[in-house]
Amino acid sequence: MPRFASLLLAGAALAGCSPALDWREFQPEGSGVLASFPCKPDRHSRAVQLEVQAVRMEMLVCDAGDAKFALAFFDVAEPGQVGAALAELQALAAGNIGAQSADAQPAAVPGMTPNPKAMRLRLEGRQPDGTAVQEQAVFFAKGLRVYQAMVLGRRVGAEAADTFLGGLRLPV
Repeated sequence: MPRFASLLLAGAALAGCSPALDWREFQPEGSGVLASFPCKPDRHSRAVQLEVQAVRMEMLVCDAGDAKFALAFFDVAEPGQVGAALAELQALAAGNIGAQSADAQPAAVPGMTPNPKAMRLRLEGRQPDGTAVQEQAVFFAKGLRVYQAMVLGRRVGAEAADTFLGGLRLPV
């Protein structure tokens, strides 16, 4: 059930910004993460029911260069829920676009808490209207805070995805 991914896409659809990739680094208030966005993101907050627990999810989303860039984060109540939340987010991301398989590799975000479920995925699938779509996303955590960052578009450029996803870091 694509609850989280649908909310992330819905938030992305509401966001708008300049089509130019005008990278800027900032630390969204309360996020604990430094991120470089190619446009000024809008901030949204939603209550989301995940299998592990109900969470209050914060999202930063913008459109630039024919792609949507998004960062979402929330806290879980117990350390044992982190891995399950990471796995659920990955399944939702793949399911939301009907991806049949994922190119997955371990996530490497400076400052993250090591977790075997922390991954970077490359997905290909289709929008509900049948349009082909690509997604690159990273799922990671620091302590009890769980993060998902993604780039979604008809064609996701490696440079833009690497700049956005590779630029994430969690300062001490």
